[in-house]
Amino acid sequence: MSTAVTTHLVMGFLGTGKTTLLRHLLANKPEHERWAILVNEFGEVGIDGALLTEQGATIKEVPGGCLCCVSGLPFQIGLNALLHKAKPDRLFIEPSGLGHPSQILKTLTNEHYQNVLQLGATFCVVDPRQWANTRYQEHETYQDQLALADVLVLNKTDLSAPELVANLEAAIGKGLFAGQAPQQCVTVSQGQLDPAWLQAPHHSERKAASPQAHASNSPRPLVASPEPRLSRAQPWRRYSNLGQDHYSVGWRFLDEVCFDLHKVEHFCRSLNVTRLKAVLNTADGWWAFNKVDDQLSVYRIAPQKEGRLELIDLDPLPAQQLQKTLLATLD
Repeated sequence: MSTAVTTHLVMGFLGTGKTTLLRHLLANKPEHERWAILVNEFGEVGIDGALLTEQGATIKEVPGGCLCCVSGLPFQIGLNALLHKAKPDRLFIEPSGLGHPSQILKTLTNEHYQNVLQLGATFCVVDPRQWANTRYQEHETYQDQLALADVLVLNKTDLSAPELVANLEAAIGKGLFAGQAPQQCVTVSQGQLDPAWLQAPHHSERKAASPQAHASNSPRPLVASPEPRLSRAQPWRRYSNLGQDHYSVGWRFLDEVCFDLHKVEHFCRSLNVTRLKAVLNTADGWWAFNKVDDQLSVYRIAPQKEGRLELIDLDPLPAQQLQKTLLATLD
């Protein structure tokens, strides 16, 4: 690759709107540019890739943990494969909302990628309502996502009280992290970031407050096992994961598995979980479901290779009970 690929890290805690922001950027991508996205999700069932595939970019998913815990060989294998396949002009890396970004940046700037990647602006998508909650402010991963961002994107401002937005803007103006390069700030709603912000400068001297936050996590396997194939004999499979004080349960469904749209929407609305994402086939076509706390959005998407649903919460999830209720929504 003769020209270094401009690479952006798009960070943000669970539910801040990273994927929505990427969808907006992709919708406004210059026609002559090739873009690629490496997506990492905490749960074992990757869904963000499905939400981005129809947007005209090459997508590579790394589910089941956070990139910072697989930032050695597995991360590089996925990254190298994506670069080889897509030959992009611009690359976006979306770590898990529970992912610590310091080690990712270290990997991207090591000697192997010195002439391959050129770091562009790093972004952290922030929900002002989360920032006002001390549970988030005191979370090491949340602090470091903020600290390592060149541009803080205040998203969901249409859902936030004006005083929450004003308080966060004032805190950023005073300098959230003393001794570091000043951070730029942009206020948006529904992830509608102006693509011109991609030209913002990257400050390589930024330091994480807790660079060893995930050092004690168990390492992932060097090479991930291929996902078992679904079939009419086994049309769905369930998965689970835990780490960073969160739990996940997810399902994969054969593309022929059909849900009742109204029943599965009611199922999604009835759940009290931190995060819900799904792409499911229904008698009315394929639909995406995206829920943060009590806010659920539902919209049509292009047909997918398989259906997927993922739940993430701070408390253990009753997988068997949830599965029984979910399967009752089949058409």
